[in-house]
Amino acid sequence: MGLTKSIDINCDMGESYGNYHIGNDTALMPYINSANIACGMHGGDPVHIERTICLALEHNVRIGAHPGYPDLQGFGRRVIAMKPEELASFIKYQVAALKGLVEANGGKLAYVKPHGALYNHIAQNKADAQVVIQAIRSIDSSLSIMGLASSHMKTLVEEAGSTFIAEAFADRRYEIDGKLRSRSLPDALITNPKDACEQVLSIANALFTQTLAGDKVSLVADSFCIHGDNPAALAIAKSLKEQIKGNS
Repeated sequence: MGLTKSIDINCDMGESYGNYHIGNDTALMPYINSANIACGMHGGDPVHIERTICLALEHNVRIGAHPGYPDLQGFGRRVIAMKPEELASFIKYQVAALKGLVEANGGKLAYVKPHGALYNHIAQNKADAQVVIQAIRSIDSSLSIMGLASSHMKTLVEEAGSTFIAEAFADRRYEIDGKLRSRSLPDALITNPKDACEQVLSIANALFTQTLAGDKVSLVADSFCIHGDNPAALAIAKSLKEQIKGNS
């Protein structure tokens, strides 16, 4: 399948902390356009975060903040019940810290993409979505906000006055309702580069992908994610870049 439009590839990065190494940011950076950099709550620490920022600036990669629930043990993939004011404070804290580190190194923060369980939660819960959106805007109203394509996030973000970046996934399966297949279920993660490329090209060109059962899921996306902690992330990124280069 040939490529009919340009594709933005983003990746979750900066998630290593202390002696724990997560992902392969150095190897992945040349193959992506946008880096979602952890803010220290689900992963990342100041040293690894700043290193990733510098790496992104070196490769002229767009930088986004990747705030999540305060859940280091669960890698931000567990929903944590929080009062609106608590959630807002945690989002402000993370985005402000990332923005400050980017600017201290001569760069500019471009967007915010919530992480993991928070990302999926606000794609379903309008009240908490609005809390997160307003918290981001209170730090910098010019920041774009990345969220799940075909969810209510587009409407909520645009109603608030911000630019929405609709995101689809290269390395995750979808359910018929457009939600991501739960990681607790088999085959939720795509590790075959060929399958990942086919999904990206199908969404980019034909505006749909398929569930494991073969049902079509309509999606319109501005950017495509590769999870940095996916063991196949580098292979998928390399394959996607070759596909884009060969079909553009």
